[in-house]
Amino acid sequence: MSTITAAITAVGGYVPDFVLTNKLLETMVDTNDEWITSRTGIKERRILKDDNLGTSYLAIRAAEDLIAKGNINPLEIDLVIVASTTPDMPVAATAVYVATQIGATNAFAYDLQAACSGFLYAMSTADAYIKSGKYKKVLIIGADKMSSIIDYTDRATCIIFGDGAGAVLFEPNYEGLGMQDEFLRSDGIGRDFLKIDAGGSLLPASAETVANRQHYVFQDGKNVYKYAVTGMADVSEKILQRNNLTNSDVDWLIAHQANKRIIDATANRIGLEEEKVLINIHKYGNTTSATLPLLLFDFEKKFKKGDNLIFAAFGGGFTWGSIYLKWAY
Repeated sequence: MSTITAAITAVGGYVPDFVLTNKLLETMVDTNDEWITSRTGIKERRILKDDNLGTSYLAIRAAEDLIAKGNINPLEIDLVIVASTTPDMPVAATAVYVATQIGATNAFAYDLQAACSGFLYAMSTADAYIKSGKYKKVLIIGADKMSSIIDYTDRATCIIFGDGAGAVLFEPNYEGLGMQDEFLRSDGIGRDFLKIDAGGSLLPASAETVANRQHYVFQDGKNVYKYAVTGMADVSEKILQRNNLTNSDVDWLIAHQANKRIIDATANRIGLEEEKVLINIHKYGNTTSATLPLLLFDFEKKFKKGDNLIFAAFGGGFTWGSIYLKWAY
C-alpha cells in the first residue's frame, strides 16, 4: 500500500464588506496613514460590523465558499476544526455549530486555540488524522472576529487587527504531495506580552474588569516584535535545512500577516526573492487564525501541482512554527 500523505484539495475564504482604512482610523485615534503603513504595511482591514454575528458567521461563509468551489458533499466531511482566538462563546465550541450549519452532520468538530499559530497547529492536527487512515476529509477553518476584542481607543492595537476567515480541506494523497514536514514550538514566556487579562478562570468577568477595559487585547509591541522576528525566521530556516532545501527550491512563502517587517525578515533569512513572498496584509491587517488560509484563498491560482510552500507563523503565548507542504493540484 502506498504511503498516505495529507494534501490540501480545496480552499475557501471570506472577508466582511466593511473596510476600515488608515484614513478612517485617523479620525478615531492619534495616528496617521504614513505611520501605520511604514511600521506595519497595513493600509486597510475588514470589519464584521453586525454585533449579532460572531466568528462562526465568518467560518461558515469561508466553508460554504470551499464547498461550492470544490463541489464537496458536506456529509462526507469527517472532522471540522476551527482555529480561533475569538470563539462565539466560552463553552459551546464554535466548530460544532459551524459543522452543523454547513451540513457536515457526520463530522465531529472542535475548536483549537493557539493565537496566530492556530491554523498552523490545525494543519499539523489534520495531517495526523489523515495519516492515521481513520479519516478521509478533514476541514480546517481559521476564523477570527478580532474587532470583538479590540479597544478602538488604543492606537497600539486597533491599527493592526481585522476580521476574516479561510478554510482548507485535507484529503489523503498517494503521490507524495501535501504535508512533508513540520517544526512547531511554544514558550510560556509570552504569556505577559500578548493577552486579554479578564474573562477566563484566572480573572472572571465582573463589573470591575469591564470598567477597567480588561477584556480587550493587550500587546507589548516591542517584545512581541522581537520574539516574532527571531522565531519565524528561525523555524523557517530550520525546516529548509532539515529537508535539504535551498531558497531556489522554495516556490512560495506563506507567512503569518502580522507585520510586513516581520515577513521581510523571515524572507531575508532564507534568502527568498520578493516575488516568492505572498502578501495581503495591506488589505486585511492581522486576521490572526485566518491569515494563512486567506493567503491560500487570495493566491490559489498562482500555485501549481508540486510547488513547494513554506508556511510560517508566530502568535501569542508564545506559539510559532513552520510547515513544508507540496501543493497537490
